[in-house]
Amino acid sequence: MKDVIIACDFGSAQQALSFLERFGGCPRKPFVKIGMELYYGAGPDIVREIKARGHRIFLDLKLHDIPNTVRKTMQVLSALDVDMTNVHAAGTIEMMKAAREGLTREDGSRPLLIAVTQLTSTSEERMRSDLLIDATINEAITHYAACAREAGLDGVVCSPLEAAMIKERCGKEFLTVTPGIRFADAAADDQVRITTPARAREIGSDFIVVGRPITAADDPVAAYMRCVKDFIG
Repeated sequence: MKDVIIACDFGSAQQALSFLERFGGCPRKPFVKIGMELYYGAGPDIVREIKARGHRIFLDLKLHDIPNTVRKTMQVLSALDVDMTNVHAAGTIEMMKAAREGLTREDGSRPLLIAVTQLTSTSEERMRSDLLIDATINEAITHYAACAREAGLDGVVCSPLEAAMIKERCGKEFLTVTPGIRFADAAADDQVRITTPARAREIGSDFIVVGRPITAADDPVAAYMRCVKDFIG
């Protein structure tokens, strides 16, 4: 199931679609992440348009609210026919269960549902000082992952550095979707817990989410294919 997901973090539909048109001759149609910037800038129609062009979609809105609100919102998102979406694990097991219930269609089908453990921009120091979580970052992340599994979710968003220990605690079939990917010769930008596509494969990531190393590259298609080669082989 391994795949590379391109984070299409653009502010408008025109920018996103122009970017994806560059992949017209690519031997594989990329899996695309639509995050808050693009979704809030272009609305649900951008999801429908990109889906109509044959791309799989990870709708990355990180829902975190009371269970009833999350359940109803997931009912709306499920109708968009995305392939994957997410919530914050910090919303509690009850909220995650509500998300799964709302996402599930009448025929029993639903997109993959994953939970964010800790953002890859969060260091252990910030987690302790800003969030008052009195645990190591690894303890907090694996606990959130275990809660997501108990809620019936398919996996978690985590940094590649935590993928192996999450698999060990939650089982090898429990998905790890990992942003914080950079090539060895690239800048870290605002990410803290990062690694390369090749190392993410070794650690056990199922999906890697790659943004600026592809979207800001002089040749995005070449950068994408480099990721695919390094991560999938």
